[in-house]
Amino acid sequence: FFASMISTFTLNSVLSVYHGNAWDLSSPGLINFGRFDNEKMGYTIQEIPIFIFMGVVGGILGALFNALNYWLTMFRIRYIHRPCLQVVEAMLVAAVTATVGFVMIYCSRDCQPIQGSTVAYPLQLFCADGEYNSMATAFFVVNLFHDPPGSYNPMTLGMFTLMYFFLACWTYGLTVSAGVFIPSLLIGAAWGRLFGISLSYLTKGSIWADPGKYALMGAAAQLGGIVRMTLSLTVIMMEATGNVTYGFPIMLVLMTAKIVGDYFVEGLYDMHIQLQSVPFLHWEAPVTSHSLTAREVMSTPVTCLRRIERVGTVVDILSDTSSNHNGFPVVESNPDTTQVAGLRGLILRSQLIVLLKHKVFVERANLSLVQRRLKLKDFRDAYPRFPPIQSIHVSQDERECMIDLSEFMNPSPYTVPQEASLPRVFKLFRALGLRHLVVVDNRNEVVGMVTRKDLARYRLGKEGLEELSLAQT
Repeated sequence: FFASMISTFTLNSVLSVYHGNAWDLSSPGLINFGRFDNEKMGYTIQEIPIFIFMGVVGGILGALFNALNYWLTMFRIRYIHRPCLQVVEAMLVAAVTATVGFVMIYCSRDCQPIQGSTVAYPLQLFCADGEYNSMATAFFVVNLFHDPPGSYNPMTLGMFTLMYFFLACWTYGLTVSAGVFIPSLLIGAAWGRLFGISLSYLTKGSIWADPGKYALMGAAAQLGGIVRMTLSLTVIMMEATGNVTYGFPIMLVLMTAKIVGDYFVEGLYDMHIQLQSVPFLHWEAPVTSHSLTAREVMSTPVTCLRRIERVGTVVDILSDTSSNHNGFPVVESNPDTTQVAGLRGLILRSQLIVLLKHKVFVERANLSLVQRRLKLKDFRDAYPRFPPIQSIHVSQDERECMIDLSEFMNPSPYTVPQEASLPRVFKLFRALGLRHLVVVDNRNEVVGMVTRKDLARYRLGKEGLEELSLAQT
């Protein structure tokens, strides 16, 4: 919130100087779709079913967009994973997009007279003098919202929607910084304006059937159908149009688009999170997961450390490339036996590395730790770039020394019994922001460890509870 406040003040200050009104902090920002405040842009109760229908269309088109992008992303993951191929694909998409765009503009014969036109950005390009090309003008979403009726030929909008739909679908997922927000708005504004033109034709040019209004609703429906945002997107659309009047129809369109889109496929962002195997936790556990317990989802066996441990053992555990554990339960044990007693605490990999770096260990276990005292500053100075274990040199003699972990471990880590249900474990992770949850039996002995990946592995699919594969990094 503080960063948003500072950036807003800075942007307003710069824009006030740019517009010649120094310190007039009333600039609307960089995302501004123009104000919808004329009389033609009102709406009546008879238009509510029309808005709902546009939400249905946006949900279907959004689901189609996501499904096509899913198969395209699967193809990229399998065949275009080398950096050189990714660069070639990005160059190919850029070349095809430019070529198709200019060919469409060149072949378009939809030239409108500039005289008396209120178009904000009239582009002549391949039209005669005194005319502008409507196909080129359609690339500006503000024009689709505010151009007067008759500015676009229905064939132009239809071809533009089809072309931009597939190009945007192909572009999203490239290894470049390219989003889907503005392309989705542009696609929706194009078919929304086409819908408004058709409606105006069917109603014999009624004053309420203004194409710009339906371009706005189409933009909201298309973006909502693709990304499935509701609350935040409503606020963004109202802020960008400068009119709270359209709050209700925009909410109606977005809710309808989300419901219809969710019936077919997931939202685009959720889909890519799953494809990239990111261990992302949703707000709630899968609804059919009450039969699962912590015993079934935990990772086992667990690498544990004794309260007084040999330095060589700690170094070997941290150097093991087959596991990249971040936290280790600390247990009390008798060095003469293999029987492990109850849980005593939890210590992090980063803490162990700091202890080894500062050589906080003694020669024998019965000596008290008096040689080297660490302060909290020693741990804070190493955060967040903790050195890797490979960079810490431990001699052979030092490997035989003993390290007392009781002063540095967390003596009261969060634990659950192995019979705890998955929704209960899930709520603990979400509410407390945990990274590790130790699973113990009725004797307080460590039997497993639950991490975010163990929970994110499960989701509710069309055939019930499904187990996903997650990235190892």
